[in-house]
Amino acid sequence: MSTAIHNIRASYAFAERNWNLVKRYWAWEIVWLFYSIANSLSVAFIGLGMEVLSGNTGAIDTSFLVLYLLIGTLVWRYFSSIFYWVTEVIAIERWEGTIEYTLMAPVPRIIHMVGHTAFAMVYSLLFTGVILLLTALIFDLNLSQANLLGGVLVLVAGSFSFVGIGVMGAVLPLLFPERGAQMTHIIIATLLLVSGVYYPIEVLPQAFQTMSVISPATYVLEGVRAALLENASLSALWPDIWPTLLLALVMVPAGLWIFEQAERYAKRKGRLARNG
Repeated sequence: MSTAIHNIRASYAFAERNWNLVKRYWAWEIVWLFYSIANSLSVAFIGLGMEVLSGNTGAIDTSFLVLYLLIGTLVWRYFSSIFYWVTEVIAIERWEGTIEYTLMAPVPRIIHMVGHTAFAMVYSLLFTGVILLLTALIFDLNLSQANLLGGVLVLVAGSFSFVGIGVMGAVLPLLFPERGAQMTHIIIATLLLVSGVYYPIEVLPQAFQTMSVISPATYVLEGVRAALLENASLSALWPDIWPTLLLALVMVPAGLWIFEQAERYAKRKGRLARNG
């Protein structure tokens, strides 16, 4: 029992440290929030612009298209926020000058990751909720008939597999101090391309459609859109939930194992530098 309490406190300590970082750099959080809102609005306005471009008023259901694009933008904002928080687990230690102390401390890496990723999920969910509220007010969206609870459950279910992907991506900043953080963009860009964030995956080439099967964002986007656009019930959303949970069962342990091997290699090669 005492060991469990100690581990919970250790995990909470990492979450609390991240919260203190957010408070310290509050100005950056405002900038990032403003950028995210502007980006979400820009994508959503594409839905209104399609009617003008088509030259046929009333031919396109712009309300549906705006909400379709907005859901894709918000879901992707949520996942990308989790991804970058998790992949920056090493970068944060370098910023704070604590990388040697943290990685050499007698704290299991899974305890470290639990605290860090738990904060990432809560932070990203709140961040995305604020953007949804503001954009809904601007576009006067009616979500009274939407299954908001079902949409949130699908979103949370998909979070765990994205955490696994983020832990794998965190290996790059660990092994390549100079440009490892920038290299993680390859992962997130590939997932953005094949997951159907702004378009149905059916329009993609067959090779990309095959890749979309292993992207948790594919199922989450389908589930959230079904919940918000079609008011799908929880039972109807299950076909989109269980694949994300299955992917999480594979990706989370795989991510932790890969990170552990990379950490051992970095320690042997002396790559735990404070500055990249």
